[in-house]
This record gives sequence, structure tokens and C-alpha cells, in this order.
Amino acid sequence: MQITTFPALPETTLAAANTLGEWLAQNDFAGKSTPVRADVVILAGNAVMPTIDAACALAAAQNTPLLVTGGVGHSTTFLYAAVARHPRYNVLQTTGRSEAAIMADIGRHFWNLEDSQLLIEDKSRNCGENARFSVDLLLSQGIKAKTAMVMQDPTMQRRTVATFARVSQQCTDTPHWLSWPGFTPRLCNMAAGLAFQPQQEGQWPVDRYLSLMMGEVPRLRDDATGYGPKGRDFLVHVDFTPAVDAAWQVLIADETLAAALASRSL
Repeated sequence: MQITTFPALPETTLAAANTLGEWLAQNDFAGKSTPVRADVVILAGNAVMPTIDAACALAAAQNTPLLVTGGVGHSTTFLYAAVARHPRYNVLQTTGRSEAAIMADIGRHFWNLEDSQLLIEDKSRNCGENARFSVDLLLSQGIKAKTAMVMQDPTMQRRTVATFARVSQQCTDTPHWLSWPGFTPRLCNMAAGLAFQPQQEGQWPVDRYLSLMMGEVPRLRDDATGYGPKGRDFLVHVDFTPAVDAAWQVLIADETLAAALASRSL
């Protein structure tokens, strides 16, 4: 039988999860109602509907070009499933199509974005290619954007922006990368178990969110096994704050959390 709820966490562990989650969902505009206007919005392929909606809404409201990036990769089926479950988007064809094509259809058919407003990069298979191919597309189209708003699954937001920064290090006239996840997830202990508050259509299952979040920290480390310059050199150096380091120690020490994640098939 599929497990649909996640057990409540001790308050200390819950607070640590929310500290780490907020940090991963890098928001350069925290405390502001809307982000500044950028010359282009770049939406990387993901399956988190509130982020996809936020990117489309931002591009529509500010009449900004929307570059959608994502081919067919190991996580594309999660987007297919999210679209199939969505009360409005479930009419869209998904199987066999790229993430960028699906996200462009969402923008086109549900957010009234014009074809001329959409830039589609549909070959990338991972975060590094998202960044590299997006920069190449901007250059090939002669778009000299001074600022670009990068948006991604909030668990991957900080890594994605660091990847764009790394890819553009040797380039000239690349944009200043701005980071906005569209929303910042927050977990609460509820009567039925752990849940997002507020709840929104198209978020992750709680167990998948926690698993993704826990997997990000080793990648972001600038050490021999991480993705930073001292490791695989996919990212610029990322600074960990003392609060984030402390939260990580709490999370990896919680045996109940580890056991609950291990018991679920993600």
C-alpha cells in the first residue's frame, strides 16, 4: 500500500528542515511582494507547478521574454505526472515531449504568453546543460540581457543559480543572474502528519521534498566530492551560513527522519 502521509517531526528537526529549505530556495527578493523586472525570465525544467506558474505570471505581468529550458531527462516523468494531476493543465499532451515544450504550452495556453515572448531550449538533460544551452540561446538570438531571473524547483534553486554563474564565468556580456523560486516551501506538523503550509496545487509529496532537499547539501559543498570548484567544478563556490550548517547537523542526526525516508520509494 502506498504511504501518502509523512510522520510528524520533532520541533527541532522541523525547524532545521525549514531553515535548510528556505536557504536552498534562494530568494534575492525576500520580504518584497514581487521581484524587480529582469530583461528575461529563465525557467528551468521541473515538476513544481507553483514555480512554473510564478514564472509564467511574472513574464506575463512584466511583458518579459520567458526562456524555458529542459529536454527529456531522468526527472521528466515527474513533470508528466504533475501535469496529469493538475485540474487545468491535464489536457496538455506530455508523453515523449520535452520539459521546455510542456512549460511553453502552459505559458501559451493558460497565461496568454505570445509565441514571440517564448524562447525554447529543449535539448538540455541536466542542470549544467540548462545553464550552458540557455546562455548559448540568448547569444544566438542576439539578446543582450543585463539581468536574468532564474527560476527552478525551490530545492534546486541555489544550485541552479550557482551553475549559471559558473557557466558564464568565461563569457562576456552575460546577464547578472537574479534568483527567485516563485515561492518558499514551509513544513508544519499537522494532525495527520507533516504537510506544507500553505498547501498549493502541484507541490511535491513531502517525502520527495525532504529527499531532494537532503541530496542538495552534498552537491553544494565545495570539497572533493561536491560540485564546487574544489570538486567537480560545476558551480561557483557556495557559502554555507552557520545556521544552515547547524540545521544540516540536526537533520542528519535525526534517526526517525532517516528511517522514514528510507521506508519510502521515491
